[in-house]
Amino acid sequence: MVIELIVRISSGIPGLDELIGNGGGSFAENTVTLIYGPPKVGKSVFSYQFAYEGLRNNEPCLYISTDYGLKDMERNIANFGWNLNEYIENENFYLIDAISTISGGEVESKPNYLLASVHNPTDIMVKLGMALRQITSKLPRFRSVLDSLTTLMAFNDEVLIVRVLTIYIMRIKESGGTAIVTYTEGSADSKVENMLKAIVDNIIHLDGENLTIEAMIGSGKVRAPYNITSKGIIVD
Repeated sequence: MVIELIVRISSGIPGLDELIGNGGGSFAENTVTLIYGPPKVGKSVFSYQFAYEGLRNNEPCLYISTDYGLKDMERNIANFGWNLNEYIENENFYLIDAISTISGGEVESKPNYLLASVHNPTDIMVKLGMALRQITSKLPRFRSVLDSLTTLMAFNDEVLIVRVLTIYIMRIKESGGTAIVTYTEGSADSKVENMLKAIVDNIIHLDGENLTIEAMIGSGKVRAPYNITSKGIIVD
């Protein structure tokens, strides 16, 4: 009998790894997980925790933000008691900021801070390639977050963004990364939503009360209540 060994990494969400029952972590390494649900249910908080868990374990993180610039992200993350600045300074945290160029936010050039625009998904993918070359020259394992698809779809054709997501997934996997992608439920055509779900490996739904694992490599469907606390999301 051949036993397939699935290498898993910690989610950074207290209670989630134990819920799935994998001991060592929630996400199979080198997979992409869609985190979706209605507005204001913790999708970005989930993203912050996933990213910060990697940083704490010396795993670089490549974060694509379409909603918040660097300063806003630092403030959002600091609300949970986490210090992002040290990881920016040691260049373990890479940010592709796709919103500051149109929001008028102040920007400061850094080797690991790349400006792009939600109006130009092609340029975002170019910056993705630039960041990946820097990250993979350091360590073979890294994390990535794309937060969120919803904003990209608000400024671009929905089907185009599905293609962009396909490219993102391919490049992350080729480089050895593990990623999560966020999306606000109902913000695109139902056919587009089905396409998004079809091209990712894992799917987790948040509704403000329950976290539901709809699909995950090596795991069955699981549902449990969760809360957003001063320390982030905690699964009960």
